Order: sequence, then structure tokens, then C-alpha cells
Amino acid sequence: MKYNTKNYDYLIVGAGPYGSIFAYEAAKRGKRVLLIEKRDHIAGNMYTHKEDGINVHDYGAHIFHTDNKEVWDYVNQFTEFNGYINQVVANYKGQLYNLPFNMNTFYQMWGVKTPAEAAAKIEEQKKAVGISGAPQNLEEQAISLIGTDIYTKLIKGYTEKQWGRKATELPAFIIRRLPVRYTFDNNYFNHRYQGVPVDGYTSIFEKLLASDLIDVVTGVDFLADKETYLKEFPRIVYTGMIDGFFDYKYGELEYRSVRFENESFDSDNQQGNAVINYTDAETPFTRVMEWRHFDQKADAGRTILTKEYPQDWDRTKEAYYPVNDEKNSELFKKYRKEANGLKNVIFGGRLGNYQYYDMDQVFGAALKVVEKEFDK
Repeated sequence: MKYNTKNYDYLIVGAGPYGSIFAYEAAKRGKRVLLIEKRDHIAGNMYTHKEDGINVHDYGAHIFHTDNKEVWDYVNQFTEFNGYINQVVANYKGQLYNLPFNMNTFYQMWGVKTPAEAAAKIEEQKKAVGISGAPQNLEEQAISLIGTDIYTKLIKGYTEKQWGRKATELPAFIIRRLPVRYTFDNNYFNHRYQGVPVDGYTSIFEKLLASDLIDVVTGVDFLADKETYLKEFPRIVYTGMIDGFFDYKYGELEYRSVRFENESFDSDNQQGNAVINYTDAETPFTRVMEWRHFDQKADAGRTILTKEYPQDWDRTKEAYYPVNDEKNSELFKKYRKEANGLKNVIFGGRLGNYQYYDMDQVFGAALKVVEKEFDK
């Protein structure tokens, strides 16, 4: 079967942010683009749909946050953000704590009221454990940051559920993303620019892909006919799994997957917060989102909650989180070397680069490759 019937300049595999931004920028420069997507919709994991007047995030909570003004200005071309600030609550066996770790958390945990008292309590617990030198795993890193009480109640169970392995088997860097602050500030992110699109994320992608020079076809698996695509198209942007592209020749990279359960209620307010994390080991889900609390309008008397269940990945499931431990990082290097040898294929996005990127990082990476590709 022939695919390049319109003399496309680019084939883009994947309609998430990396592929869609590349398509938009290519079309702006007069290039013809065919974009194919394995799922039945555009927008990748940022996909949202409207139900009961509520923008539901189909693949987990997405809050756009960045300090990168170039990226912020870029995405604001396509949407209006509502100024939502993420303030997460943790539920540990019925006890509630504010996240991220701040003076509210320390007061709830220990009754301390000053930064000095909180710092002293954490230092006391660190010394009791006797960690010396650089933390060797996530558990040591977490205790070094916030002590044993908070680690045990608010990190250990949640993290081990999310990653499907013991905290002592996870790399230390995973926990470094979490803010720890000695102020009464529940803002989950430290970034200057934050929010959720007023009209949902999908509308961003509809605008990105609106050009007559871009043809979008969903429900198409690139890997099912990879060799034909490689022969027919002069340039390919691939945002799928890098190990899948190479037929897993060196073995499978490890990922974690997630499944979601939605439930609607005849209520204006079911849980009182946009995101509640369940941090004990026994609760099978990690968090519950109530979408109407993401600072958006919704139909009166209706609310929708989504429970997020981590699960092992296999080839029948979506890959969400790369497991960037030492073993997988070494395996990825082999695939990266193979990818570098293909001069007509650009690998990008979370799966193409086997990296856990925030949304702004994917936007930034896409804009950089566009500059390299077109503005030489």
C-alpha cells in the first residue's frame, strides 16, 4: 500500500504535544505533513473531553506549570489558562495532610509552629537513621529531605504503589522533584506560570493541527507497516516507544502503566479538593481527582471523580512512566545509538527519548528540534 500519495514532506507518528507542535511549525513553513496516531483521538495523554460541563482529563491530572516564558507565551497562542494553583491533600489512613511538604504539613505531623522547630525535627530523624554520604536510593533521599515520619506516612506507600517496587530499589533522583519548603505555602509547584486551559487541552491540539497542509489519521499503528513508511517518506518524526521502533532487539525497556476509573455523582462537591493522594500501601489507587475543582465551570449538581490505579506495563497497555534506573538507562543507550544512525528519523517525546518530561519540557524540546530542523 502506498501512503505518500500527496508528496508529503514529513510523516509524524503520534499526535501528542511533540508531534503536533512539529506539524504546526512545519505547516507554517509550507511543508505538507501526514500525522498518524495509534489511538482514536489527538492530544496524546493531554486529551480531555467535556461531560456535564466539566473538562475531564482522560489520562490523569494535567496542570501546566513552567518558568520558561518562551514556552508559556507559545502555548498561550492556542488557549486561555484559568490560573488554577494545584494544592494537593494527602490521605493517610484517614489522616489528612497538605502537600507538598511545607509548614502546614509539619504542623499537622508534629505540632511544630516555626521553621526552626520543623528543621530541628527533620534533622533529629535523619541523625537517628544514620544516613551518611550521598543518598543511594529513594528511601535514603526522602529521609534526608523530610525525616522518617513524613517518609513513612506520605511517601513510602504512594511511591511503591506508583512504581511497583520497593523504595530502596528506586533511584534517589525520583524524589528530588518534590518541593520542601519552610513556609505555609500549599502551592504544589514552584513555577511562575501555572494553570489549566479554560476550554480543555484538546482544543490546543485542534488549533495546532487545523492547517490544510496537515492531514491527520487516527487509529493507525506505524509499527504494523514500518518498513513501507520508512521507504516512502523523506523525513519521519517518531514519538512512540523507541524500543518498539527497533522491534525490542535489545530487550524491553521498563515502563509503568496506569488505569483510570471514572464515577459521576449528583453533587456539587464530593471530596472538597481537586486532587487527594492516598499514601498508604493498602489503598490500591494512588490518587482521586475531582475535575470541577480544577477551577472550572460545571453543570449544577454534577461532579465527576477519577481514581488512578498504577499497574505493570506490558505490550497490551499504554506506557506512561519510563523506569529510569541504571539497568534501563544502560539499555536505552543502545537504542539511542541505533536511533542516531537513522538520518531521516527524529525521535522525540517521552517515549521516543525514554524520559519523564513535564508538559512544558516536551513543548520546549519540540520547539528546539523545530529550530534545528528549519532555522539552520
